[in-house]
Amino acid sequence: MRDDPSLANRPIAVGGLADRRGVIATCNYEARAYGVRSAMASGHALKLCPDLLILRPRMDAYKEASREIHGIFRTYTDLIEPLSLDEAYLDVSRSEHFGGSATRIAQDIRRRVWQQLRITVSAGVAPNKFLAKIASDWNKPDGLFVITPDQVDDFVVALPVTKLHGVGRVTAEKLKRMGIQTCADLRTWRRLELVREFGSFGERLWSLAHGVDDREVQVESRRQSVSVENTYDRDLPDLAACLEQLPELLDQLARRMARLDEGYRPSKPFVKLKFHDFTQTTLEQAGAGLELDDYADLLAGAFARGKRPVRLIGVGVRLVDLRGGFEQLRLF
Repeated sequence: MRDDPSLANRPIAVGGLADRRGVIATCNYEARAYGVRSAMASGHALKLCPDLLILRPRMDAYKEASREIHGIFRTYTDLIEPLSLDEAYLDVSRSEHFGGSATRIAQDIRRRVWQQLRITVSAGVAPNKFLAKIASDWNKPDGLFVITPDQVDDFVVALPVTKLHGVGRVTAEKLKRMGIQTCADLRTWRRLELVREFGSFGERLWSLAHGVDDREVQVESRRQSVSVENTYDRDLPDLAACLEQLPELLDQLARRMARLDEGYRPSKPFVKLKFHDFTQTTLEQAGAGLELDDYADLLAGAFARGKRPVRLIGVGVRLVDLRGGFEQLRLF
């Protein structure tokens, strides 16, 4: 839209072609008004919005814009944690710009990005990463939302649990069955009770419901996994058809792993399947090997969860970051 003014005010998306089983990567707000969204099949998006123009991705243009935006970030702080090409956390708690005002820094970043790149930026300002992320989505598009420390409690209490990081569809449904729909509801449960219900994630739920997030901005991001996946032009009808695709996928995975530096050790293998109805499942196993037979067993287990035609197969491996070092914990 920036580079071609004739596209302004019409529904457009970036993604794959509908006749090649393409998927929408992103879309503008005009398209979203029709129900189009990311990760949707391009064919379905066109049914919702017949006038939708689907453009092929231009990664070089996105990377160049990302480099320029991050260059602007670095004039305010070196504590930057990139999340993607167009999203990042900035820790400005020690910045001297604007007298240390995070709000004024965010305003100036938005102004400069628009002036230099003609791209709008939405920003969230808050005392921690959890709240800053939510705040950044609050006034989209082209908005700024600020949560000051004394506003945290009132803001979090009214927050739906579906807004909490890590709460997906399954967890949200379980919380709803427990009568928990807001953080106010969640606060009525004791920490130990949540741990009993959700394991270690219960601890995280309790903290978020109280607005607590002690994660620091990670300047140097290290990989946690490496994977490859492929969407097939035609659904794979059964397990045998899926297994036929494994050797090629594992060859691609081996080539990608060969590009890693020596600071990683492969750990748990995993398999991801997306079925024809767009439901998906991921299966991983600690202690399993990384050979063809090991992935075949995982694939069979994942397929058994759906027993439906498959449109996408992904294979990967979790990584241990050897550069992080290890700590021997005390027994008592």
